[in-house]
Amino acid sequence: MVEHLATTAGRTRLERLVVTRPEPGALAWVEALRAKGWPAHAHPLIDITAPQTPEDTATLHHWRRHWGQADAMLFVSAAAVEHFFAQGVAAALPASRTRFWAPGPGTARQLARAIAPLGLAQDRIDAPPEDARQFDSEHLWPLVSSQVAPGRLVLIVRGASSHVTENDNADTAAVAGNGRTWLIEQCVAAGATVRGCVAYARRAPVLSDADHAWIQAATGENSLWLFSSSQALTTLQGLRPPLAWTQASALVTHPRIALTAQRAGFGRVVQTRPTVADVARTLESGWTRP
Repeated sequence: MVEHLATTAGRTRLERLVVTRPEPGALAWVEALRAKGWPAHAHPLIDITAPQTPEDTATLHHWRRHWGQADAMLFVSAAAVEHFFAQGVAAALPASRTRFWAPGPGTARQLARAIAPLGLAQDRIDAPPEDARQFDSEHLWPLVSSQVAPGRLVLIVRGASSHVTENDNADTAAVAGNGRTWLIEQCVAAGATVRGCVAYARRAPVLSDADHAWIQAATGENSLWLFSSSQALTTLQGLRPPLAWTQASALVTHPRIALTAQRAGFGRVVQTRPTVADVARTLESGWTRP
């Protein structure tokens, strides 16, 4: 069962808070949580690299030059924004009406910084508000559905994924994944064309013997793992020999990640919103500092 903490009863003493998101975000989170007195450690379980196939690289170069052909661009994460704009993009055409979609405020802030040099204002960006219950495609859709119609082109800028959701439409299958599948279905049902652009690749990191020993030591009841991606959990599940997680706890930022953590065997799974402030409030409710 996923917990949504509201009281301070039965709090556990926390010795390790493991931040698993990729760098450089992991270090920023560690610094923010340590400033609040929590024993945070960066242990990224996802490596971010450039696109790994010639096809993905060619597609990325194409859309960097011709992004203005899209009526809307969904950037699935801040990393998608960073890597799409990393080597510069074509100037905005006067007739361009492209909208920029973000599933959450962190991605929206990164987008605002990226499009400002193009002379584009922040009002081009659509994202769930800061107080939204979740930051995902489902909460983005009500804000952007009026932009989707027959003849419109929606470009999804994402990371490469090793898991592709089955779909009869080859274009939508190539960009599907978790909440994106649902949003793609809404766009296609409204008559829009969906295309995909891989801006970066995600892969499991190469772990040393010291890494394995550290992870083994963090499987106890005083360890809490912070997950903002199900793929980080997949890295843990792929360890050989497999580790038991029944004593450790997982703090997750989305219901889909919570389900993956439960399946991975974490003894306690707690859900929170994906901001430092919300994570800190959740920690205060369920754990004590060392």
